Amino acid sequence: MTKIDLVRKEMMGALKAGNTQRKEALTLLLSALKSKQIDKRADLSEDEENAVVFKEIKSAQEAIDTAPASRTDIIEDNQFKIDVYTEFAPKLMSADEVEDVVKGVLKQLGIEKPTPQDKGKIMKTLMPLVKGKADGKLINTVVEEAMK
Repeated sequence: MTKIDLVRKEMMGALKAGNTQRKEALTLLLSALKSKQIDKRADLSEDEENAVVFKEIKSAQEAIDTAPASRTDIIEDNQFKIDVYTEFAPKLMSADEVEDVVKGVLKQLGIEKPTPQDKGKIMKTLMPLVKGKADGKLINTVVEEAMK
């Protein structure tokens, strides 16, 4: 079952239950997934679906970050969206898991003491392994720590 089907099913469940806030959040997610599918002119892969979900989560988080503290309605609405969207996002790798992958990449590249000059080479090999599975900031932090 694709994410589009899953989100549609959950949206219909929310509609039947009378949960309009959840239904609206799911409608926005479904719209984003369908839009990406139309742009691609083909079915989305699981990674592409996950990327759309993460993009929507990031968008809601940015809305929270930029909203004035006095606008609790905006903050609460976007936090609710994040909570709903997280249900459809895959579990992200922890810092320890990313660290293990980085160590494997360093071993694969034969780099014992990485330097800032090696970062490009490390990231080029690392990113296909963790893209969509770990937060970009976390990946960068772990790589920076490995270079110390």
